[in-house]
Amino acid sequence: MAALDFYFSTLSPFTYLAGTRPWEIAARHGATVNCKPLDIISLFPRTGGTPPGERHPSRQEYRLIELERQAAKLDMPINLKPAHWPTNAAPSSYAIIAAQRAGGGDMGALVSSILRACWAEEKNIAEDNVIRDCLSGAGFDPALADSGLLAGAEAYAQNLEDAVSAGVFGAPFWVTADGARFWGQDRLADLEIHLAGQAE
Repeated sequence: MAALDFYFSTLSPFTYLAGTRPWEIAARHGATVNCKPLDIISLFPRTGGTPPGERHPSRQEYRLIELERQAAKLDMPINLKPAHWPTNAAPSSYAIIAAQRAGGGDMGALVSSILRACWAEEKNIAEDNVIRDCLSGAGFDPALADSGLLAGAEAYAQNLEDAVSAGVFGAPFWVTADGARFWGQDRLADLEIHLAGQAE
């Protein structure tokens, strides 16, 4: 079964807008999704990017316009200025890494619920109780929030190195088994065409 590397940040609103579609697309084409959460703030300077808060005001303004526009098109609620953003992305990322290793639950539901908690539910995804609720709701043992922290930290750091090596520079970002790259939730249709073996 083909593997699809999914690079993202649990702080990324555009990853939130991807929802569970990456898993649905992968399932339709016999692929598995390999979640690789990373530190997006560390990725930006290494790949020529700038964190949102340091961008020119016109870029910051357009980012909010585009988020609102895309959310409306997808009929997804979004708070453009959530109360708990930015926050520490590491705890939720470690939980995703632990859940993927443990198995037994729905990874698409877990990732989307963590992102939704930040961008639509005004919750702090750095808090243990929020992470536990997301784990439980996706069919995982909530105790995974507190297990494998060292392994999670190592994988989190390695995901950043893997991303730079793979040509990843933003989130969400998908890299297929044959090296094709797709950046942004608005490129999911193109990703599906590629997985279907059609012309890109």
